[in-house]
Amino acid sequence: MPFSLSDSAAELAGLIDLFNGLFKDSLNTVLVKGTDEPVYLPADEQHPHHRIIFAHGFYASALHEIAHWCVAGEQRRLLPDYGYWYKPDGRTAQEQAEFERVEVTPQAYEWLLTVAAGRSFNFSADNIGGGFGPSDSFRQHVHNRIHSLLEKGLPDRLQALVTALCQQQGRAFPKAEEFCL
Repeated sequence: MPFSLSDSAAELAGLIDLFNGLFKDSLNTVLVKGTDEPVYLPADEQHPHHRIIFAHGFYASALHEIAHWCVAGEQRRLLPDYGYWYKPDGRTAQEQAEFERVEVTPQAYEWLLTVAAGRSFNFSADNIGGGFGPSDSFRQHVHNRIHSLLEKGLPDRLQALVTALCQQQGRAFPKAEEFCL
């Protein structure tokens, strides 16, 4: 489901507790409900843990930000927002194509997490003002990436989260047929 006002405090607390239980001690990373734009901030003098701060208390935002964290390697996780560029709403067609290129894996991870959490996934072009929705080729690339992941196996952090979410929701591990365009 897209950002929804129906995300309950209990659902969010359950997700935060699950994530923090898995990664606070092992990878010094916590999931934090934010009030504004999402951001990843490495530990510093004021904050002993790396922080994945998701937007406005939305469950879908938390899953999206977690997906980016799962993609980021060890060195990238030492940089604010993993050291990546972000061009806000209003991107050109060329900038949107680059956005889609780098978003394939994060959105594939997010889709896996979303299904594990028993929720509906929505592709994001994140460019309302630019007039571009997610392209058909982008959707297909994300879909293909999911099937490849399920066939070859998930990276460790993603595997741990998907497994834990499935257990939390009383669901079976996602199967390829659950991911349709």
